[in-house]
Amino acid sequence: MHSAILQPVIVLVLWSMVMWGWLYATRLPAMVQAGTKLDPDLPRDIMMGGLPPRVRWKADNYNHLMEQPTLFYATALTLALVGQGDGLNLALAWAYVGLRLVHSLIQALINVIILRFAVFMVASSVLVLLAVRAAMAVFQV
Repeated sequence: MHSAILQPVIVLVLWSMVMWGWLYATRLPAMVQAGTKLDPDLPRDIMMGGLPPRVRWKADNYNHLMEQPTLFYATALTLALVGQGDGLNLALAWAYVGLRLVHSLIQALINVIILRFAVFMVASSVLVLLAVRAAMAVFQV
């Protein structure tokens, strides 16, 4: 079975891997430079607190990509399974992925919170619409 909506799903998965690589490419050298001690008894925030904000932003974004996008994956896969992964649903999926990429770049590079929040809210609204359309397809409304 092939559904076009699987393309934005895989793009977001691959983008998550880019952010994962970027986080370690910046975090590991910063940890060495800061002399970070890996102590399992310390809370992560304390252990990583000595790292520069620009380093932590990448990790924060990677964590964000493991949160709400899981709902996107479930929704898009549902639409693919019920044969509704094209047309407006496909456009909404690409819009969501594009907005999440923009969100990542904002957070990883400049971290202007009000701008990041605005992009997050638009992306969230797109996801809500996509989820409602998936519910309508599943429940045949």
